[in-house]
Amino acid sequence: MDNQANFLWAVGIEDTFIPQEAPGLRALEEYELTQHYQQWRADIDRAASLGVAAIRWGIPWYRVTPRPGEYDWAWVDEVLDYLVAQKGIQPIIDLMHYGTPLWLEGSFVHPDYPAFVAEYAYAVAERYGDLVRYYTPLNEPAVNADYTGRRGEWPPYLTGDAGYVATLLPIIRGMTLTTEAIRAADPDAVFVQVEAVGWHWTDDSRLREAVDERNAQTFLPFDLFTGRVGADHPFYPALVNAGAPEEQLAWLRQHPSQIDVLGINLYPWGGGRWDWGADRHVGELNGGHMADVLRYVWNRYRVPMMITETSARSDVPGRARWMDDTIASVAAVRAEGIPIVGYTWFPMMTMIDWEYRLSSEPLEKYLLHLGLWDSAFDAQGVLQRHPTPLVERYRAYVAQGAPTVRPAGPT
Repeated sequence: MDNQANFLWAVGIEDTFIPQEAPGLRALEEYELTQHYQQWRADIDRAASLGVAAIRWGIPWYRVTPRPGEYDWAWVDEVLDYLVAQKGIQPIIDLMHYGTPLWLEGSFVHPDYPAFVAEYAYAVAERYGDLVRYYTPLNEPAVNADYTGRRGEWPPYLTGDAGYVATLLPIIRGMTLTTEAIRAADPDAVFVQVEAVGWHWTDDSRLREAVDERNAQTFLPFDLFTGRVGADHPFYPALVNAGAPEEQLAWLRQHPSQIDVLGINLYPWGGGRWDWGADRHVGELNGGHMADVLRYVWNRYRVPMMITETSARSDVPGRARWMDDTIASVAAVRAEGIPIVGYTWFPMMTMIDWEYRLSSEPLEKYLLHLGLWDSAFDAQGVLQRHPTPLVERYRAYVAQGAPTVRPAGPT
């Protein structure tokens, strides 16, 4: 995928699935809230109109597996047939983009979670191996563990470092078993493992060690997944102190997973400059920082990369600047010989801000405009997608092939 002809332009549809409700916590089911279940065909048509070759799209595990070992594929069958057979777009399947089935008590800390998720993954690959090539075992394991184990906002509602470790380890074991199960069902599968990447920097030598440690923390889940965490790993003592059983760490060390592409999710709010005395960091990232991230990750892992999520919480001109600058970063890094094999604008259209789960205010207050299409409710309550000038801008990039220059035309 890393040559000029095979650069993979993509978009994505936000697919967070947290169906579980709790006191003070509403379900956060993006396909339902954005009406993708009703408008999926038109949404796919919009993606196809851009000329993209791929789309990041997730299967709602909790819906297709209403009970253990039972599957309802009807809706997924229809969508994937339309997407692949009729529109010629390859899905990068999110097997797990947050959220577990309602029947799985304890979610990630259920003792059989890794086996259940691998069984589901095998069923997906066995059924759709003739349509699907690209699989993401689990989107953003660090974010999963943060929201489920440290913040206590998603099941199983644990908190602190001990909670983070308690959810992170079974998440990674589940990813390992998932890759094994998919390979057994579909030996030609291509794995695009995705992580949310923060980027921090400082001009103050007193903070450099802390900043380096913070950047490295982002990749602890990937280190665990690929068997890099032994007793000599810098975060090994912290894991053990937070309750990680050494035999579980040893099992992950002994079962390293191999992936084909490391997906990089980067947003402006994902870091900033550290100043002495500042609470955390100052300001946000700009699009040029994507080049710093890609060089750092390449030097760390030497694995082909793809931008699997990026966009900006901004008006249309601000999103256009982010698009131009991040694509220019990709072009610059590719020119250095670093294999960046694709770019994804994510989400393609308005999503629902995750703060919706924590509130009782109306849904329309939580429309988060990050995409190429901005959505608004009409008088009948239909969430209509309205094209912005970014549609044509992105279409122009896609039409040029692998990124080298900026498209012509106004924002």
